[in-house]
Amino acid sequence: MFQFLTALLRSLIFRRKLMKQEKVAYQRSVADIMQQMKSDPNGLTTQAVAERRDQFGQNKLQAKRRTTLLEKFIAQFKDLMIIILIVAAVIAGVAGEQVDAIIILAVVILNAVFGVFQESKAENAIDSLKQMSAPMATVLRNGESVSIKSEDVVPGDIVLLEAGDVVPADLRLTEANSLKIEEAALTGESVPVNKQVDTISDDDLPLGDRKNLGFMNSNVTSGRGVGVVIGTGMNTEVGKIAHMLNTTEESTTPLQDNLKSLGKMLTVLILVIAVIVFGMGMLRGQETLINMLLTAISLAVAAIPEGLPAIVTVTLALGTQQMARHRALIRKLPAVETLGSTDIICSDKTGTLTQNKMTVEKVFLNNQLQDSAAAHLDLQDRLAQIMVLNNDTKFQEDQLAGDPTETALISFYLNKDQPVQNFVDQHQRLAEIPFDSERKLMSTFNQMADGKILMTMKGAPDQLLQRATKIQNGDQVREITADDKKEISDTNHQLATQALRVLAFAYRDVDQVPTDLTSAAQERDMTFVGLIGMIDPERPEVAQAVAEAKSAGIKSVMITGDHQDTAQAIAKRLGIIGHGESQADNKVINGAQLDELSDSQFDNEVGNIAVYARVAPEHKVRIVKAWQKKGKVVAMTGDGVNDAPALKTADIGVGMGITGTEVSKEASDMVLADDNFATIVTAVRAGRKVFSNIQKSLQYLLSANLGEVLTLFVMTMMGWEILAPVQILWINLVTDTFPAIALGVEPAEPGIMKRKPRGRSSNFLSGGIMSNIMYQGFFEGFITLAVYAFAIINPVHSTDALIHADALTMAYATLGLIQLFHAFNSKTIHQSIFRVGLFKNRFFNWALLGSTILLIATIAVPGFNEMFHVSNLTASQWLVVVFGGFMIVVVTEVVKYIQRHFFHKQ
Repeated sequence: MFQFLTALLRSLIFRRKLMKQEKVAYQRSVADIMQQMKSDPNGLTTQAVAERRDQFGQNKLQAKRRTTLLEKFIAQFKDLMIIILIVAAVIAGVAGEQVDAIIILAVVILNAVFGVFQESKAENAIDSLKQMSAPMATVLRNGESVSIKSEDVVPGDIVLLEAGDVVPADLRLTEANSLKIEEAALTGESVPVNKQVDTISDDDLPLGDRKNLGFMNSNVTSGRGVGVVIGTGMNTEVGKIAHMLNTTEESTTPLQDNLKSLGKMLTVLILVIAVIVFGMGMLRGQETLINMLLTAISLAVAAIPEGLPAIVTVTLALGTQQMARHRALIRKLPAVETLGSTDIICSDKTGTLTQNKMTVEKVFLNNQLQDSAAAHLDLQDRLAQIMVLNNDTKFQEDQLAGDPTETALISFYLNKDQPVQNFVDQHQRLAEIPFDSERKLMSTFNQMADGKILMTMKGAPDQLLQRATKIQNGDQVREITADDKKEISDTNHQLATQALRVLAFAYRDVDQVPTDLTSAAQERDMTFVGLIGMIDPERPEVAQAVAEAKSAGIKSVMITGDHQDTAQAIAKRLGIIGHGESQADNKVINGAQLDELSDSQFDNEVGNIAVYARVAPEHKVRIVKAWQKKGKVVAMTGDGVNDAPALKTADIGVGMGITGTEVSKEASDMVLADDNFATIVTAVRAGRKVFSNIQKSLQYLLSANLGEVLTLFVMTMMGWEILAPVQILWINLVTDTFPAIALGVEPAEPGIMKRKPRGRSSNFLSGGIMSNIMYQGFFEGFITLAVYAFAIINPVHSTDALIHADALTMAYATLGLIQLFHAFNSKTIHQSIFRVGLFKNRFFNWALLGSTILLIATIAVPGFNEMFHVSNLTASQWLVVVFGGFMIVVVTEVVKYIQRHFFHKQ
């Protein structure tokens, strides 16, 4: 007990110090902060991390208290229709219909249970997605750099920052190298802040002027930095705002809003019909006031699909989980629906269309071009020496770390069993002239075994040739001629047109390491040795994905910073542009050409361009907007900080899970866990399936409810006996919930990726859904009424009471079974159900079986007859009921056949 109190007191004192120093952290020196936080430049130890996690908890904003299952259950009774049903139960009880009252209340409770089930299912699915999308942070722990989830950061951690990162907690910066952080969400200042390390003495500075601090959830736009964590979770500046504004409140999705609007419209329409039914029933004079009131209420409740928004949310959430299993993480639920309508996929090349793993494929040496496998090179050859010495690759246990181009050069010799690491260790690098993007060259000075110093150079062939005065051919070195340079340039172009990246290599012997390490002074009089042609191989599955997208009416567009010839060659190999003669929509342009086009010219040309080469990230926004002006739904990939505007502008922003920065991921609607283009097409297929399944559920529910409304309306108008309220409610209960949810998890229909994109203006009632609901609901009601009339005309009893009891029971059974048969119809919108597989969906099979048993039990099980006001049916009567229910399948199959051949040819 004493130890517990001591630990608690120590924790409170540390928290108090932490809160005190947070307020003036920018006024304290780095050393003071490190001492206050009991931190270390090499990072916290594992034990210190564990202690602080116990003290401060996880680095998360405090979420709104989750509602319990009991609270969810009670919330179900706040719905207008449920309140009306409870009133109906009370009325029935007062009127002496205790059995009806009990059944109505039982239906209410079961509806509430199903509502809680649906809500919890959606909530759990969304929570799992949030866990998968948690941002990462790089920290020092035990002297080593490790990547952890941001929620695992603790006070005192040393955080490493670089461009593209999201600041994981409030920091006091200890290093800042050209560091800029965008803090608009916190300060309202859109211009990134230049950060510093120096102490600031001013009092009461606003957050935007505290330039030696970093704030949780702000974005690093450029540079690098290091900081010590001074606040986590709710003890950050963002946490204070979260506490005041309760930022964790969930909002409804656009889909849910649209469905609510549809529900309101249906509610008004059905309430009007219920009033008419009530009025006509009373005018007929054959029904009591209580009975007609209960009937009208039951009709209204049964006809309104109040569970549809929950079913849609469950379908969307389950769809996102399925996509996550295929390496596509959906960050925003509405994106699932939008994915299904994608017209254009604009994709980066490197790492998405290709493997981002360079391999040496061609070698040009001694004026001969040969395949890499045939090139007999070892570390005694000058070309090999330059390739491994002019190289920043790091050797780590079982892998190489560094630029993919440089690691490819090392791998080339490792695969030839050459002792590369020993050779590099024995030939120390003494100096270097680093690579830069303007001159496109890199030079090193290495100590050789004979005591000489070798200056090596690698880089772009055109740039290197400008600095070459000699050429090596075998053991001979001679002056380079114009013909030599032309042959080298022609070979370079030949390799580039084959989608190869070409590097040139040269050297010069020097007596000592020069003091003037500038390009102008040293990169001259070089001896050209050879060329290496490398390729980032296309992902083997991408060509098929591009073809699948094309068959689905989706245009794939490549956007890359690579050379135009390289981009065009890769695009041909992947099928993004056709082989042979150039087609109208197969143009390839570069960034300079794009800049020359006016907006109107580009709007006219964008549909003809398949490849953009040598473009900057800011060009992506222009490309997206041009397609959107044409009414197209655009998916855009991106991985850098500068890609964020394009990702936000696109209808579907696609971030890269491996190479992407945290900023690009935050701006995205979907993140690819494998950075693979084929995953985008897989997600589009899944999006189409989810949208189609929601349409199926909607069609099933609304057509079934329309059938119920028409049945009762016509019965009332004709002066017939009408179905009892408990019968209507029971049908609604057993046929609406589980079959509708089961339709939401139907497998994708055959040919779903053969259909053209449905268009930006489409909705759940387009594509023939509304007309389907109308005719299917009409026939459900018509068949039910026909069975009722048949029972009256062909009675099996002699008394009117028994005849009408049998007729109502047969109508009740038919109306229930016809909806369950119709669930099979709804497995596909236009295709025949015999083509899609009747029993592939096991959840659907069990849902239909359970619903059928619950329906038939009310008639067949002794004791239920009186409760549900039904009579026992003979075998012949059951045959009529089953035949009537099955007729909806026949009618729907005939109509689908007509639709396929005359309206929706597929």
